[in-house]
Amino acid sequence: MVADDMEPTLSQEDQEARQHALIAYILMLLGLFTGLLWLAGGIWAIIKQPAASQTQFADHYQNLVRTFVIAIVLSILGGILTVVLIGWPILFGVFIWAAFKLVKGLVRLSSNQAYYA
Repeated sequence: MVADDMEPTLSQEDQEARQHALIAYILMLLGLFTGLLWLAGGIWAIIKQPAASQTQFADHYQNLVRTFVIAIVLSILGGILTVVLIGWPILFGVFIWAAFKLVKGLVRLSSNQAYYA
């Protein structure tokens, strides 16, 4: 095996943080279509964030929690504004924005990269 082909090994804390972030990303992506899994993924990320604060994946949790909170707030606003029809484009925009943030994070996580690198 050539040294260039070897990936750096992750510590136990990094492996756990990566695994929990992966679970949160998957739940939130599925939650874009179900709603309930969105809440489960967001709450999972919030609960697991303190344990991951000193790992190389800490910024993934920041992304997950920020995406969760902003999407919830904007979805509530968009839901209220559907009465005057402006809410539909807001809800569509939130869906696209959240999907982009989650897919980008999942791709970076699968490559063992930080989200904001």
